[in-house]
Amino acid sequence: MQVEETAIPAVKIVTPKKHSDARGFFSEVYSRADWDKAALPLTFVQDNHSYSAAKGLLRGLHFQAPPFAQDKLVRVARGAILDVAVDIRRSSPTFGRHVAVELSAENWRQLLIPIGFAHAFITLEPDVEVLYKTTAPYSAAHDRGVAWDDPGIGIAWPSPPGGPVLSDKDRKWPRLKDAPDLFE
Repeated sequence: MQVEETAIPAVKIVTPKKHSDARGFFSEVYSRADWDKAALPLTFVQDNHSYSAAKGLLRGLHFQAPPFAQDKLVRVARGAILDVAVDIRRSSPTFGRHVAVELSAENWRQLLIPIGFAHAFITLEPDVEVLYKTTAPYSAAHDRGVAWDDPGIGIAWPSPPGGPVLSDKDRKWPRLKDAPDLFE
């Protein structure tokens, strides 16, 4: 397993080893022992799997408020996404800044997004499957978000003509400066 730093040190790129031969491949995408050795002793409690049919589909920017705040480990099993983590910790020197990383079935990278970050992705191809582990279960009552197009954050989304495909919920999130329940 390879762990890479990003522009925001709390966000990490984690790439598991992938063993390929004529039959296909094998990869141990998560090993608690390897994570402990890498000083990433997280306990994941839930696995999620999403499918997005269209290219240009955007999900986010989402986070969960305490006590259901989540670390996330995101990977792509099919297709490709631009995965984004935004620092929403008000006291952080990187508050409002973001990290954007392409994750794909081909590059096999995973993005570790810690508590205190909002998360979103946009599909770069049709028929994308995203899997992610979380350190807390989902709670609808603690579901929060920030506007995907907040100019104060300034994410350069590679969206198609006419803009990305969004859910009604994701169209209504407040800008970061107006968002309640951010992390201190």
